[in-house]
Amino acid sequence: MNKLKPGLYCVSTPIGNMNDFSMRGQETLRNSHFILCEDTRVSKKLLTKYNIKKKLISYHKFNEKKKLPELIDELNNQKIVSIISDAGTPCISDPGEILIQECIKNKIDVYPIPGPSAVTSALSISGFSDKFIFYGFLNDKKKNKLVKELEFLSNIDCSIIFFIRPKKLTKNIDIIKKIFNKREIVVCREMTKIHEE
Repeated sequence: MNKLKPGLYCVSTPIGNMNDFSMRGQETLRNSHFILCEDTRVSKKLLTKYNIKKKLISYHKFNEKKKLPELIDELNNQKIVSIISDAGTPCISDPGEILIQECIKNKIDVYPIPGPSAVTSALSISGFSDKFIFYGFLNDKKKNKLVKELEFLSNIDCSIIFFIRPKKLTKNIDIIKKIFNKREIVVCREMTKIHEE
């Protein structure tokens, strides 16, 4: 692998099956000065499997603003820093967006290291149109907000992908079926794992 340039590397990790981790992703982590991760316990399992021995720094939605100045200083000092999420690509319904925006403001290079994606994996097996929007997590805390979101989405003429927590899906499946009554729906769960459905 060519020598990495200083900057922030947004590294995709497996969404379930740990054998889906790309060689490039592994090498990027091996050559980083340190790795930002959501949960050090989860990330340690992945790094242990691939014999990657690097310092892990907890970086999640509750501390990302506080850690920002220190991280920008490190990046301005020509460090190679990787950010990973517990599963999939950082910033896609996961922490990292604030850091990347700050890197762009400070003219710090940001590099994508692509890999597994729950979004495209679900779309690829749906049989639906490849014209799609990804909406992220639904606002499932209040029923009236959920209904408004779903009604808005139901008028969009393409495949629509959103995340919903399993308990919330069970609780709200009748609302979803009623609002999307003229459309086909695919529910994907535990993709790439033994109990995939």
